[in-house]
Amino acid sequence: MAVQEARRYGGRHGAGEHPTACAGCAHCGETGHRRAVAAFLARREELAAGHGVPAAVAHSPVAARQWVSDELAQSARAVTAHGREASLAWLARVRTGSLAAVWAAVLALLLGQALTALGTGWTATRTAGLCTALLLAAPLTAAAHAHRARGGLLAPLTGEDNRLSTTRAVAAAWLLFLCYTLLFLTSRALTTAALTTTAFGLSGAAGLVTVLALVSAVAVTARLVVSTRIAGRRLQKVRADRPRAADLLCDDSGRADLADVQYVLVSGAVLAFAAVRLAADPARLPELPWSLALLVAVSAVWHLAAKCTEGGPPAVHAVVRAREAGDLDAPIRTGDDIEIRGHGFVPPGAAAPDPLTRLVVRIGPVHAHVPLVPVPGGFANPTDTVLTVPLPADVEPGRVEVSVVTAAGFETNRVTIDVAD
Repeated sequence: MAVQEARRYGGRHGAGEHPTACAGCAHCGETGHRRAVAAFLARREELAAGHGVPAAVAHSPVAARQWVSDELAQSARAVTAHGREASLAWLARVRTGSLAAVWAAVLALLLGQALTALGTGWTATRTAGLCTALLLAAPLTAAAHAHRARGGLLAPLTGEDNRLSTTRAVAAAWLLFLCYTLLFLTSRALTTAALTTTAFGLSGAAGLVTVLALVSAVAVTARLVVSTRIAGRRLQKVRADRPRAADLLCDDSGRADLADVQYVLVSGAVLAFAAVRLAADPARLPELPWSLALLVAVSAVWHLAAKCTEGGPPAVHAVVRAREAGDLDAPIRTGDDIEIRGHGFVPPGAAAPDPLTRLVVRIGPVHAHVPLVPVPGGFANPTDTVLTVPLPADVEPGRVEVSVVTAAGFETNRVTIDVAD
């Protein structure tokens, strides 16, 4: 595979050159990340099948498990390092692509107006539309250049967790539409010398302004709710590698979220209705029925309610001695495996190998890292509800408190166990 990729891209990078040799190159970053991921998956499957363990540690199940966990942790860190390089290259490509899309839209508008003007002639409305597109494209280009390190036009839509924000995207879409509408009407009024309040149709635009105010308030409130719940230790957030379009419709774990989906669909449908109204009557602001404004309000309340109730803090319910088949029932002693039962140990977005390696169990004064136990297609340990760790030799007999520190930095409640001599 490596030889084939070197031959395939040899004309650009050189057949013997390492894929990550070109700094800032999108192809090299993504190729290096793909190879690192493939190497990690192959290594995990090999270790899950029981192959590749050195003979020096193979005789001891505990030592072999720790060696396997360390080997996978090192491979996971390599994947993360290559992922950062690929993310930077991806952001640079998105910046270029977003600018190309903006100016392609201006060009498409120009061509469309030119074709439709063949039969009816060029009008002031077409001139106003083209001027408005140019007036919007220029500041968007400047904003993309100013935020080129964060993906250009993607930067205002990205939250603190490096994911695309649904509320910000919806608010930005409505703001862009209203700015375009106002600039278009202003340009048209100037060309026709009819710059009046009546010409703008401001009296019938209350529904449109209400919807814009509503989605803007939702964006601000959602950010406040999330930050407050994180500060209050009621919501776990793990930073994503890079923004993805699926973030607009999915939760942090990548599953489709009904609250996000309905908010995007309802807002998009009402926005399309307003755009059609503007196209049908380009002389005034589109009049939005109050029934549609109420529909957006209901959708926004649903979305905010979901934000207020999603997630939750991690918690330890019980700690027991892990027992294998054939073992006798006995108290917990040093060197035994303990099984920690609870929930929230692997928060949404933390199921990747590198975040899993950051799980720590605090056993008295000792911080024990949770070993990765590979199985075909994934990991048997850790999971969101059960963790298994060996009791370290430094733990003194007696009553000991146990808690879990997740990849999000949250520490659970403490459960006391008795360690026998």
